[in-house]
Amino acid sequence: MSDRLLLLQEITNYWLRELRPRPELPPDFVDRMIGIGKTDSIPPNDVEVEAMLEESLV
Repeated sequence: MSDRLLLLQEITNYWLRELRPRPELPPDFVDRMIGIGKTDSIPPNDVEVEAMLEESLV
C-alpha cells in the first residue's frame, strides 16, 4: 500500500510541476481584441468561398 501511495504522490508531483498557471491577461485585453478581424470589405458569398476552397486545394 505504501508503494502505491508513493507512486500516486510522484504522479501528483509530476503533474503539479507540469501544470503552470496561465498568465494573467491585462484588463484591457478584450477591448483590444474586439474588431481585430474587422475589415471594410463585404464578406464573400457562398460561391466565392467555394472558389477559394477549391483554389486552396489546388
